[in-house]
Amino acid sequence: MLFTGTLVSQDQSPEDILFLKIQELEEEIAFLRSEVESQGYLIEKLQNEDLENAVVNLSDENDSQAFRFEGINDDETIDELYQKGINSLNLNELDAAEEAFLKLVENYTDEEKLPLSLFWLGEISLIALKYENSKDYFLSLVSQFPDHWRSPLAHKKIGDVYLSQGLYDEAKEKYKYVANSYPENTAASLALQILENME
Repeated sequence: MLFTGTLVSQDQSPEDILFLKIQELEEEIAFLRSEVESQGYLIEKLQNEDLENAVVNLSDENDSQAFRFEGINDDETIDELYQKGINSLNLNELDAAEEAFLKLVENYTDEEKLPLSLFWLGEISLIALKYENSKDYFLSLVSQFPDHWRSPLAHKKIGDVYLSQGLYDEAKEKYKYVANSYPENTAASLALQILENME
């Protein structure tokens, strides 16, 4: 079951509910794309990794081998930690997911998993109504990784934070930015739909 954050109130019209369901489906598609691209990135990275710089760690518990890279003293690899966060999200265990992603953000510099972790931390904070934390995570993503494929959706999510705070002018400005800057991205269509509903 995929993690979604759409909340439906009883006083919403059928059109609003339909719109929210469409948005939820589009976000789930974006989530699945994230998983596929993350796995592809990992496979490519492992294929190109210089194995001479890897340290083989033999586990006494399961007699399996895992590659540990120089300079990493943690018991879990970046991929294992990220997957732990994703698994927790899928089980709706937000505290455990937040802990895993925070650990990754605070200890690693992976150019794919770090921005993805910032994105999910922003999502988790938005669900928890921690708007300033959410905005900070999304802003960190777009400022540190402006060319990452998650940046357009992170910009749109900043608009969602403003909207949730009742800052309608700021939200409109951010949604217009997304629509104009990333016209081919799914985030732009989501932003345009919200703009239409705000009129």
